[in-house]
Amino acid sequence: MAARPSGIVRSLFRAPVSLYRRRCGRLLGRRFLLLIHIGRRTGRRRETVLEVVEYRKAGPELVVVSAFGRRADWLRNIEANPDPEVVSGRERFIAADRLLDAEEAIGVIARYERRHRLIAPIVRLVLSRLLGWPYRGSESDRRRLVAELPLVAFRPRS
Repeated sequence: MAARPSGIVRSLFRAPVSLYRRRCGRLLGRRFLLLIHIGRRTGRRRETVLEVVEYRKAGPELVVVSAFGRRADWLRNIEANPDPEVVSGRERFIAADRLLDAEEAIGVIARYERRHRLIAPIVRLVLSRLLGWPYRGSESDRRRLVAELPLVAFRPRS
């Protein structure tokens, strides 16, 4: 698994947060979401922008990948302090979250790859770096990917 970004790379990854802070997050549409959560140790408000790999109108439900696996701070924070807030496009809600099972997650990844065929080589390169092994997009690669990088779905809490 790749090391967490630092320095300039971290600043670039954090840049979309400033769009949300300036109330311009809708410019990113439903492609990204802002996750507002509480730090498990500090109790402080944290903000993380995540790519939405699948948007489901029913619910609505937004699916993201934890690119740093189970050790991602945002994932550990929402496990310790449920009820994060989600902002995506014009939607804002307190979220219920769930981890996708392997079969559902594999389907999400396969559909994502089909929708983004033109950038598939870049996606495979990024995933290979994150995972630490060559990701080629095969069924067995997808199965291994979802075992290492959990997919999480957010929907409005009822």
